[in-house]
Amino acid sequence: MANPFLEQLGQRALLCDGAMGTQLYNRGNDFDECFDALNLTQPDVVREIHQSYIEAGADIIETNTYGANRFKLEPFGLADKVRQINHRGMKLAREAREIAGTNTLIAGAVGPLGVLLQPYGPLTEQAAQEAFAEQIGTLLEQGADLLMFETFSDLREMVIAVKAAKQVGDLPIVAQMTFAEDGRTVLGNTPEEVVRKLSELGVAVVGVNCSVGPQRVFRVVQSMRAVNATIPISAQPNAGWPTERHNRVFYPSSPEYMADYARRMVEELNVQIVGGCCGTTPQHINSMHAALQDLNPASTLNITIVDDEAPSVQLPSKSAETTQLGRMLADGAFVTSVEIDPPKGHNPRRCLEGARQMQAAGVNFINVADSPMARVRMSALPMCNLIQQQVGMETILHFTTRDRSLMGLQSDLLGAHALGVRNILALKGDPPSFGAYPGTSGVFDVDTIGLVKVIAGMNSGVDTAGNDIGTPTNFLIGVALNINAEDPDWEIDRLHQKVAAGAHYAMTQISYDAAELDRFLDKLGPLPIPILLGLMPVQSYRHASFLHNEVPGITLPNEVLERMKEAGSNGRAIGVQVSQEILTAAYDRIQGVYIMPSFGRYEMAAEVLEVLKATNA
Repeated sequence: MANPFLEQLGQRALLCDGAMGTQLYNRGNDFDECFDALNLTQPDVVREIHQSYIEAGADIIETNTYGANRFKLEPFGLADKVRQINHRGMKLAREAREIAGTNTLIAGAVGPLGVLLQPYGPLTEQAAQEAFAEQIGTLLEQGADLLMFETFSDLREMVIAVKAAKQVGDLPIVAQMTFAEDGRTVLGNTPEEVVRKLSELGVAVVGVNCSVGPQRVFRVVQSMRAVNATIPISAQPNAGWPTERHNRVFYPSSPEYMADYARRMVEELNVQIVGGCCGTTPQHINSMHAALQDLNPASTLNITIVDDEAPSVQLPSKSAETTQLGRMLADGAFVTSVEIDPPKGHNPRRCLEGARQMQAAGVNFINVADSPMARVRMSALPMCNLIQQQVGMETILHFTTRDRSLMGLQSDLLGAHALGVRNILALKGDPPSFGAYPGTSGVFDVDTIGLVKVIAGMNSGVDTAGNDIGTPTNFLIGVALNINAEDPDWEIDRLHQKVAAGAHYAMTQISYDAAELDRFLDKLGPLPIPILLGLMPVQSYRHASFLHNEVPGITLPNEVLERMKEAGSNGRAIGVQVSQEILTAAYDRIQGVYIMPSFGRYEMAAEVLEVLKATNA
């Protein structure tokens, strides 16, 4: 599947957000501060600014990382914090998107290094490329949908930044230069030169930002369009020429004025991305959003949670009926599922759109995690219900013993059954001490085998006290299987205990080693229940190294680590390829696969599953 930014770019004009620095200044920060470091010291403020732009209607928000390179951070004593500041900048943008529940695209913002290149300054091209690669690598690793290069005045430096990005990964690039009153960059580059050179380098979008106000930006875009009538162009002007009053900086252009120019740029010059730079506010972006509505009929600011036209999953009329998953497993069909994490806020829109995307890709089921890593998210049960009712896909509910007493377990299970959520993955859950609330205690009245027995009892028509619950439930009970266990004999014995307690199927931990998987399955022998293999395609060498070294239960063989290291900018493609190879090798020994796409990269899950078409041919 195509990158989501490139897909949307071809469908309609996209609205970017406005100024970050101005908003931080308006909240009491001085221009001589390091605004990028506020990701660490004032994260709530940065997140709130992102949210305000999403609420205003922005299709794209930019991370607060414009100056987060080693050279610009060095005067603040923060040159060693490049990775940390960019990491947090991406995290804050993702959190704002999750809280809003939208499908807003996140652009990793990258600005010039702040040091002149030789012969005008001391900076060598190699040092510049290394600095850009250092910053861009973290933005890519943390889930950026695209890169936004902005306010470059030296075309040579822009070329170095683009080459660094292509060395590191394959994210689409929006390359924006800034122009002076004479229509040239400070170093004399014309709009025509910029378009020709950046087109040769294969950037997704060429554009202009800053450059004082809308009129001058309009003229620059006219020159660009005269050279190339088809290349996507972006335009993000300042809100006019800044003035100072009472020791505060103000920008004169009104939201209505900016909105009028945004519409003109789209209608007259076929600009594909509009937005704002210095001085623009959520009010400016909201006015632009309104001005573009009839040009972008698919874009809407209103979030609708209930859709009466959406397909729904009907409740079974008799308890003897099993789920679609149960029927497919019983028939020996190979099943596919993709995992979705519920939102950190209360708006499920992005998750629902992800489920629809997977439905269109031919995925059979969606499995919904239960506050993974012990971090607060929307309850998995209502998320399952929303997916089933609004998307029409059957779900697999991750159900943990961590947060529920024995009574609470049974109450929630009865509620799940009433809502038509019948596929359960019985889990213990990550301990609260691992998450954001280390002082919180888990409940753990029963372990996973005990939970399986509880559910199996309900399937027999009784609760744990032996009380009749009326019509028996018909849950399909799944359990976890750790194929990477240090003691495989203990894990296999544990699986047989779960089967004896009533388990119907198993879902494995993530696999990156086909040979190790084979050894485990050989030791297991004939499968006591159907097994679904867990896969998570890695995005880069850094991502692979993080999983290998910092996530318990995940080990990548040296061969895979070396492949990811050698992949360089082709990391995501190799990550997909590794998962496809494991899936192909294990296909005849398993009965299904479920994919955990990191950072909500659902398109990567679909790419992994493409290999099944050849396998089934």
